[in-house]
Amino acid sequence: MKTMWSSFSLAWNFLTIIPLPFSTQSNVPSQTLAASFGWYPFVGFLLGTILVLCDRLFMMVLAEPVVNMLLVTIVVMMTGALHQDGLADTIDGVAGGKDPSHRLSIMRDSQIGAIGATGLILAIGLRYTGLMSLPPGGRESLLLCMPAFGRWSMVIGSYKVSYPRPEGGVAAAFIQHLSFRDVLMATAILGIGLVWAIHPLQAILLLLGIVIVTRLMVWGASRVFGGVTGDILGTINEVTEIVFLLSAPLLMGLV
Repeated sequence: MKTMWSSFSLAWNFLTIIPLPFSTQSNVPSQTLAASFGWYPFVGFLLGTILVLCDRLFMMVLAEPVVNMLLVTIVVMMTGALHQDGLADTIDGVAGGKDPSHRLSIMRDSQIGAIGATGLILAIGLRYTGLMSLPPGGRESLLLCMPAFGRWSMVIGSYKVSYPRPEGGVAAAFIQHLSFRDVLMATAILGIGLVWAIHPLQAILLLLGIVIVTRLMVWGASRVFGGVTGDILGTINEVTEIVFLLSAPLLMGLV
């Protein structure tokens, strides 16, 4: 039980800035760090629950476009803009680097470039557009599932990959010790939540689609950067959540 709480609290503290009482943050074995990946979709569902509650509250007094912009803001605030930072750094690295080593050094620069800032603005715009396109009948279900999908994609994107920096980094211990059991746990949590929230066929199609998008991004990152870093995982989260928002309403109309 203590190990489960340790791994869950690590996942919560890494993915959000919301304080968690009695959480574990120091002197944690690498295996426990990797095991926290198993809780990523559960944390995503908790964040999705917060979005649903905020959506219900705001819809009582505000117009839908305003509500959607507030939801985008809440997502960014709850995560401390962690994934947005990773997206901007990754875009800057791809755009400005001459080789994997140069690209990785650009990603570690604290300054954001013009191309990275442009990509970040476009990503936020696409996220807002995706929220605007959510069908009224499935809006709350998709809001609930969106963060879980994004965090599950980071688990899938970390399995059987290389960390490219020889000196290590924040994500190195997570990636290097991630086991199939951790991936299976994350997938089971996501699957249970999806079957409860949306149509099973829609859930299967979305799972397959996100797997394809995620592993294509991993393949590209391996070629461009020599492996997967924390910034790239943040990018995977951002891209898959946007893909989810844009594709889920289409699937709901077909199935």
